[in-house]
Amino acid sequence: MKIAKLNDMVKGWFIGNFEPSLCKTNDVEVAVKTYKKGDREDKHYHKIATEYTVIISGRVKMNNTEYVAGDIIVMEPNEATDFECLEDDTMNVVVKLPGANNDKYLSNN
Repeated sequence: MKIAKLNDMVKGWFIGNFEPSLCKTNDVEVAVKTYKKGDREDKHYHKIATEYTVIISGRVKMNNTEYVAGDIIVMEPNEATDFECLEDDTMNVVVKLPGANNDKYLSNN
């Protein structure tokens, strides 16, 4: 049995081809992320990976649409999205399939 702490992971990412990782693989990337109100990510897309975002608690806005706990957002390759956290202690789970290093591109659209 292994025991790890999410706080020891970089930005919540705990499975994927990076350090630290509990399972070093290019097959998938998994993160549990917690945000504060106002946290943002610039509009970006992936050329290889499909990104699945599950809102566990709180509210977020992606592409001018608000999502709440229980919503699952699927971004296919080349679909761009931005991200804004609307409430403190918002939590989501992000799965990127396949895992792909250096597959994040800023978007002007």
